[in-house]
Amino acid sequence: MSIIISKEGANAVKVDKTTFKKEGHMQDFIQHNPDSIPVYEIQEDKKLFVAAREFPTESGPIDAMGVDKDGDIYIVETKLFKNPDKRTVIAQVLDYGASLWKHYGDFDGFMAKLNDKVQSKFNLTFEEKAKQIFDLEDEQYQTLKISMKTNLQSGNIKFVILMDSLEERLKDLILYINQHSQFDIYAVQLEYYKFEEYEIIIPKLFGGEIKKVIETGETRKTWTKNTLFQDAKEQIQTEYGYELLTDIYDFAEKKADLLELGTGKETGSITFKFKDPRSKSGLVSVFTVYSDGFIQFRFTNIKKRIGDKYSKIYDSMLSKTIHNKNWDDDDVISGKSFGPRILLEEAFPKREVLESFKSTVLEFVSLAKKDSKANGKA
Repeated sequence: MSIIISKEGANAVKVDKTTFKKEGHMQDFIQHNPDSIPVYEIQEDKKLFVAAREFPTESGPIDAMGVDKDGDIYIVETKLFKNPDKRTVIAQVLDYGASLWKHYGDFDGFMAKLNDKVQSKFNLTFEEKAKQIFDLEDEQYQTLKISMKTNLQSGNIKFVILMDSLEERLKDLILYINQHSQFDIYAVQLEYYKFEEYEIIIPKLFGGEIKKVIETGETRKTWTKNTLFQDAKEQIQTEYGYELLTDIYDFAEKKADLLELGTGKETGSITFKFKDPRSKSGLVSVFTVYSDGFIQFRFTNIKKRIGDKYSKIYDSMLSKTIHNKNWDDDDVISGKSFGPRILLEEAFPKREVLESFKSTVLEFVSLAKKDSKANGKA
């Protein structure tokens, strides 16, 4: 495969696919550019922190160790297609996972080694770097750390195989394992191009398209409308707050292109999404409502999916609607990891405020879709 590079439509140059010369080059690249591992295709708003290279285990050093904001732990194994050991890569990553699970029962020891790796690379502690990458407060960091401990002790580890080219047999094997086991194994093919001083990487993820039949019940929960409402009755303190949640649910169910039920372990959620071909996933999140009585405005997702212009438009429109607005406009510009949260009763102290919010959402979605169509993306 080749790609064409041009400047303002002129002087086009054909650039042929090349390869990473060494696996160390690939490992170094992903540590500095973690978005090259597209975990955001597995779950929206996921982001990976590649915390360590050559992490020691009883089975040998892991090429790269990653963590996401939910405290999920990732073992990343890099293999060039020319490497003769590529056929055994799945057994290799599972062996590393077993070694982590068995020999790091002492979580403090695990964190100490991870911290040493992060400090040597970034000159920051693991805590400082994680807070920086995920934009965490102290309490949020402690939640991440607790999740990491739970995942490590239960052996709930995710595996990523990173290669410059993937065989069809390896793809089939990964899909089979993901469908019929409790493992989460993903393969990422990194297409590598080099033009003058630029490196161009096109990541393609395999394995994320399989939805688990097996329910582990350890880190995620399958929510339904009934269980969401039942949890909301227990968590929301006032009748008015509960009524607001049910009203918003009905609105999203009727007006959203997709109403997505979350998979949170402790708290249920619904997200209002609309279709937009400019988004890589084809969908854009507008707001999320939680069964603990909070609403979250998804400026970051809008910015990431269709551009900063629209997150600012949404912010401006909401500022005229939402009471007790508890975020700065700078939050929209900086792209906070999730977006500002506010209690439903604070956002909508009166029913007419909620109705105005519904109109604002529909107006914003209509504007975004109109622009998409005008730009030939519909």
